Amino acid sequence: MPLSDTTCRTSKPREKPYKLSDAGGLFLLVQPNGAKLWRHAFRFDGKQKLVALGAYPAVTLADARGGRDADKALLAKGIDPSAQRKIDRGAARIARANTFRIVADELIAKFEAEGDDPKTIEKKKWLIGLLTGDVGDRPIAEIAASELLDALRKIERRGRYDTARRARSLAGRIFRYAIATGRAERDPSGDLAGALISPKVQHRAAITEPKAVGALMRAIDDIDGQVTTRAALQLIALTFVRPGELRHAEWTEFDLQGAVWSIPKEKMKMPRPHKVPLSRQAIAIIKDLREVTGTSRYLFPQIRSWHRPISDGTLNAALRRLGYDKTQMTAHGFRSTASTLLNDSRRSDGRRRWDGDAIERQLAHQEEDEVRGAYNGAEYWEERVPMMQWYADVLDDLRKSGSVVSIAKARRSRSSSALTP
Repeated sequence: MPLSDTTCRTSKPREKPYKLSDAGGLFLLVQPNGAKLWRHAFRFDGKQKLVALGAYPAVTLADARGGRDADKALLAKGIDPSAQRKIDRGAARIARANTFRIVADELIAKFEAEGDDPKTIEKKKWLIGLLTGDVGDRPIAEIAASELLDALRKIERRGRYDTARRARSLAGRIFRYAIATGRAERDPSGDLAGALISPKVQHRAAITEPKAVGALMRAIDDIDGQVTTRAALQLIALTFVRPGELRHAEWTEFDLQGAVWSIPKEKMKMPRPHKVPLSRQAIAIIKDLREVTGTSRYLFPQIRSWHRPISDGTLNAALRRLGYDKTQMTAHGFRSTASTLLNDSRRSDGRRRWDGDAIERQLAHQEEDEVRGAYNGAEYWEERVPMMQWYADVLDDLRKSGSVVSIAKARRSRSSSALTP
């Protein structure tokens, strides 16, 4: 006769263990100490076997019957329920061991082995640390999008919207690494597209008015004192790389005969190598600089430590000494200067002089459309080489008064002509 919940509840312990049978091999084992344990007996490959289904009342009669029925379904498929339970327990242990924190640490170790810049590694560790308090010890395969969003919202509540977006991006890389290594099946960060607050873009101060650009270039040329500081400002104006890429420039990266500066991916904001065509003016500056710092590893070493690059505040400090405060011009602002002048330049027929994608590639910007970026491998090299020489000539012209008006008009009217190279 099948068991009832009342029978299970009211059964009393005896001196010896005894069974209360249900059906299909399910029974409740009542122990002398009062414990009531569910067991399921079955035969597999001609052998009698027994599996534990938990203790009553934590596991109800209905739950125990559900476990028995699940066992019967496995038996129908030729699977030993006891062996399957061992496999499931092992998988659960592995899942508990493969937490978000553990997988993140593995990915960081991978980045380190691949030679990522130590500062970049530290930033990634910092971002991961913002998430581990909430999801760090959770099995990565069990983390839901809502859990990740809660962790990111805590960052947003501190007003750090850009940080939250970067943390989401890095979390996505961690989940995808877990998928690749067989420890997760999906990336929940992808479900959060549009869920986070978009930060307001903070544009760095930059001079873009042509006449003012000319005045800036003349002021840089007139810098007294440290030759390397003047050369650094001149070169960043001509190449418009990021300040960190210029500060860490090494002599081995330059091919003056081929007129190209090859920056390795480890030094780039976006993890891919970048090539900069060198104008005649840039090559002249570099050749002169070799006479001064050629024995150092870096083009721009510190005065007190020849084996270290100049600090990140050197160029901005030089601009302040020239009279440009942080609301007017920064070292990073040379990128906006170049972008504006290049995008505003027009041919005599009003058409853009330079392709916008070529300008973006020279700026080493990441494609906003990740899919487009993955498939758009064009380097636009044939256009970038003459573009960089044209821009260097423009900066030379802007040092003089006669070449300013045409670019200024180009900015006011897209149909007007710009400088003639």
